[in-house]
Amino acid sequence: MPVNGTRPLKLQFGLINHEGRYLTAETFGFKVNASAPSMKKKQIWTLEQDSQDTQVVYLRSHLGRYLASDKDGKVSCEADGHNCECRFLIVAQSDGRWALQSEQHLRFFGGSRDYLSCFAQTIADTELWAMHLALHPQANLLSVARKRYAHLSAEDGEIAVDVNIPWGVASLLTLVYLDGKYCLKTCDGRFLANDGKLVTQCGRTTAYTLELKCGKLAFKDCEGKYLSPMGPTGTLRSGRCSKPGKDELFDLEESHPQVVLIAANGRYVSIRQGVSLAANQDDETDMETFQMEIDKETRKCTFRTSQGNYWALVAHGGIQSTATEVSADAMFSVEWLGHKVALKASNGKYICTKKNGQLLAVSDSSGEDERLTLKLINRPMLILRGENGFICHHRKSNTLDAGRSIYDIFSLQFSNGAYHIKGVNGRFWYVNSAGLVCSDGEVPEDFSLELHEHGRLAIRGRNGKYLRGDQGGTLKGDGLGPSSSALWEY
Repeated sequence: MPVNGTRPLKLQFGLINHEGRYLTAETFGFKVNASAPSMKKKQIWTLEQDSQDTQVVYLRSHLGRYLASDKDGKVSCEADGHNCECRFLIVAQSDGRWALQSEQHLRFFGGSRDYLSCFAQTIADTELWAMHLALHPQANLLSVARKRYAHLSAEDGEIAVDVNIPWGVASLLTLVYLDGKYCLKTCDGRFLANDGKLVTQCGRTTAYTLELKCGKLAFKDCEGKYLSPMGPTGTLRSGRCSKPGKDELFDLEESHPQVVLIAANGRYVSIRQGVSLAANQDDETDMETFQMEIDKETRKCTFRTSQGNYWALVAHGGIQSTATEVSADAMFSVEWLGHKVALKASNGKYICTKKNGQLLAVSDSSGEDERLTLKLINRPMLILRGENGFICHHRKSNTLDAGRSIYDIFSLQFSNGAYHIKGVNGRFWYVNSAGLVCSDGEVPEDFSLELHEHGRLAIRGRNGKYLRGDQGGTLKGDGLGPSSSALWEY
C-alpha cells in the first residue's frame, strides 16, 4: 500500500480502432461496435487482471459485463463474470497500439463499425487498438521501483521522484492527450521533455506512448526509450532502456484535495507549534497544508498532515494531529456556508478559534469564531468532468459544454474565500441573466467551491445556484442543490 494511503487508480480507457472509432458497448442487447467518434460512458472499458496469471486481462464494459469471443470469432459483451472466453492477452506493438488476442482460441480481435470479430490469425492494421485513458487526467505519479512520488522541483527545473507523500501543488501532474500520445504537464504549465528538461511547448520530445505491463504504466518516448527516475533525486527522463523493467514502471494515484484554513483571527491553522492545532501563523507552508480525504459512505472527512498523521478530537474538546489511523474521532462534518465553512467534531460540537488561536470543539452553534475560510491549493489548473463528460469551451459561442470527451484546462484563482475561474482565452466565467455559464467575462465573478463527495466538488454561483450540466450538454448556473448533474470530478 503506498505511503499516501490511496490506491492506484483502476485503469479505465477507450479503445480506438484503425478508423479512429471507439469500441462501444451498447446498452441494449449487449452488442459491441466500433462506430463512436468520441469517448463517453459507453466507450469506457475497465481493465481487470487475473490474480493467478498477470498476462491475462478481462475487459469490463460500463454495464459491468465482459468482452468475450467464441470459437467462431463471434464477439459479445454479456458475460457477467470471468469465464474462459473472456480471457485476452495484450500484444503491444512498437507504436504503442494493442492487439487483443483471445487466450482460449489464439485469434485476434478487430474490425470496424458493426463488423467486429475475433478470428484473425495474424495482426493487421484492422486488429490494432490505441488506448485513450478515461481517468481524470490529474493525478500523482508513483515510481514502482523507488516507492517515491514525482513532483516539480522548480529550483532544479526538473521533475524529481524523491518524496514519500505527494504534498502540495508541485506533486500534481496533468496528462495531456494529443493524437494518441500523452504529455506530462507540471503545475506551472510546462511539459516534460525526454531529456528531463521542462519546456513551455509540447512537441515531438514531450509526447509519450503509454504502455501497460503487469497493470503498471510505462512512458515510451519518440526514440523508443522509457522514462525512469535517474540519480539521487530521481530526475525523471528517458534512460537507455528500450524494454520497460521495474525502474520504468509507474502507478497513477488519485490526487486528494489539499487545503489551508484561515480562522476568524485572519491567521492560518498550523501544526508548526507541535501536535495541538492552532490558528497562529501568517504564511502557508507544509505545516499549514492539510489533505482532505472524504469518506465515500458518510461523506465526513479527515484532515491529514504532511507527516501522515490525522487531526483527532482529544479530551476536553482539543484537536491534535496525533492519530495514525482513521477512527470516529478523526472524522469531521463540513458545513458549507458560502465563502466560509464550519467543522463539527465527533462530539457533535463545532470547532471554534480561541483568543490565543487554539482550536477547540466546544461550540453548540456556528458563529463568527466557528467559521473558517478553506482554500484549495493543489488545483491551480482545473479540469472538470461531470456525469456526461468534460467541461470545455463551446466551439461557436461564449457558453460552455459539459458533455465532451475532450477537456479544456481552466485556471482557478482564490479571492478571499471565493474563486475566480479563467478560461484558455484569459476571460472569466460568469452566469448570465438566462442562467447560462459564459466564459468571456472581462471582470472576475465570485464562485464558491464545495467538496461534497470523494473526488467530486460542487460549484455555486453568485446567485446561490449550483452549476450543472443539462441533458443537451450545456453548463448552466441554475441547480437547486448538489445533485449528480452538479457534481464534478476535479
